[in-house]
Amino acid sequence: MYNLVKRYVSNLTKEQVNDFALKNDIVLSQEELEFVYAFVKKNWEMIFRNPNLLRLERYKDRFSPENFVKIQKLFVMYYQKYGYLL
Repeated sequence: MYNLVKRYVSNLTKEQVNDFALKNDIVLSQEELEFVYAFVKKNWEMIFRNPNLLRLERYKDRFSPENFVKIQKLFVMYYQKYGYLL
């Protein structure tokens, strides 16, 4: 599983991040997109190994209030759905 995720993240593009956000009704500003992309590229291993270490509240000021609420809900939904795989 680790190698699969590693390969996926290494090939991840900003366009893919933006498309995923849009499919989940999140319209990211350019600054938000840049932050999310850089964050995922830099921190994916920590999140993969221990998702409980991720504290979204630390990054609240990086997003519009509306987007932050949507991102929190999206994270919870995906963690409930796929967290057992981590």
